[in-house]
Amino acid sequence: MTSNQIFTVDSLVTEIYESEEKLAIAAAKIVEIYIQEVLKNQEEATILLATGNSQLKFLDLIIAAQKIDWSRINLLHLDEYLGIESKNPASFRFYLHEKVEKNINSKSFNYLIGDTLEPIEECDRYTKLLDKYPVDLCFLGIGVNGHLAFNEPQVANFNDPHKVKIVKLDPQTRSAQVNQGHFYILEKVPKYAFTVTIPTIMSAKKILCLALGEKKAKIIRQTLKGKISPLCPASILRRHSQATLLLDKKSAALL
Repeated sequence: MTSNQIFTVDSLVTEIYESEEKLAIAAAKIVEIYIQEVLKNQEEATILLATGNSQLKFLDLIIAAQKIDWSRINLLHLDEYLGIESKNPASFRFYLHEKVEKNINSKSFNYLIGDTLEPIEECDRYTKLLDKYPVDLCFLGIGVNGHLAFNEPQVANFNDPHKVKIVKLDPQTRSAQVNQGHFYILEKVPKYAFTVTIPTIMSAKKILCLALGEKKAKIIRQTLKGKISPLCPASILRRHSQATLLLDKKSAALL
């Protein structure tokens, strides 16, 4: 497999890099160029953020480069555990505050409130925010079962009427959170979560998806070579005209 291999599956541009570092550099460059172009044509832009280990180096590079005018950027995020407090290091609010918000000066930073006392009302509130801020750029990772955000294979709906919903998490997803060190035992991983839905993700003008490591190789093969189906939610990316999937050589090993 050659370095920086690029090919297209249906509409999905796929790029393969020799290392996580090279992938992160490439992803950061794509974001910088795109957001600068967007801001030439409109006063502000909206980015829908992902969390997870695949995003760490990439986010650090974007912030360190200081090439984005964050004062013109509205930020939202894809998902959050139901019932988790913002000070819990496993919460996505904590992750995004520590990794992103406190290092930039954004126009707005809009969190899903995991420990809200009224979860249905929280879905409504976040739906209104998504209506207010159409997504210019969405960052994604892919779960080992193919989930995008927390759209698990059992609940993913390519025609979902909702923009945000509450879902029950797949046992495989919950186990992965323990394996990645976010929780120390399975019993501590919440069973439910808020998630932005598949149609909302697909409504983004541009999507940038990162998948790293050998544990993602099997689902990457299914995403690119299998049927486009809710049984592999990530496969829907093949229908987006401005989506790019960035892989390292480990996640691309079975292609």
